[in-house]
Amino acid sequence: MGVAMAIRTVVLLPAVLTLLSFLLLPLASLALTQDFCVADLTCSDTPAGYPCKSSVTANDFYYHGLAGQGKINPLIKAAVTPAFVGQFPGVNGLGISAARLDIEVGGVVPLHTHPAGSELLFVTQGTVAAGFISSGSNTVYTKTLYAGDVMVFPQGLLHYQYNAGTGPAVGLVAFSSSNPGLQITDFALFANNLPSAVVEKVTFLDDAQVKKLKSVLGGSG
Repeated sequence: MGVAMAIRTVVLLPAVLTLLSFLLLPLASLALTQDFCVADLTCSDTPAGYPCKSSVTANDFYYHGLAGQGKINPLIKAAVTPAFVGQFPGVNGLGISAARLDIEVGGVVPLHTHPAGSELLFVTQGTVAAGFISSGSNTVYTKTLYAGDVMVFPQGLLHYQYNAGTGPAVGLVAFSSSNPGLQITDFALFANNLPSAVVEKVTFLDDAQVKKLKSVLGGSG
């Protein structure tokens, strides 16, 4: 039995190494032949990212949009100012992006997900209560963050942040994708034309609650 297993291992090993070499070859070729691919935003985005610009300058690798507070949403009393590939073409294909988070007193970024990237939040001002929910056991992981604290939110998991202090809260956010995506659960359920009867079935809410939330968030149906 030991000899037979050893023979099978010897036979399979070259095939495995060959397969790995084919899988790694495109990545190695890209690394050797192309340092970057600044997004051509005049073209459409694709699952592989934007096509590359033919003419690149230093400005493509620079973005000043996070220097000031973004426009506060009056409903949630918060602003998320992105530096994704759509705003910052230089991050195209690099697997990174950023954002600025401003939360007024009493403000909240409701439960949401980033389907394409993990998130790292660095609080620079104020106090932020944050947490995420695991997908298997629905375990909740929460922390209160102060200036200088960092918390990570794994890709695709529901998470939230809210101001837990007495003054404005500010954070800088990094993502493991140039376009991590964003879906806020409340808006996904109540800010569209999904019929109220369907929403009631999938949320266990009654008709009055669903219609109230649709009215607040701008939905119909």
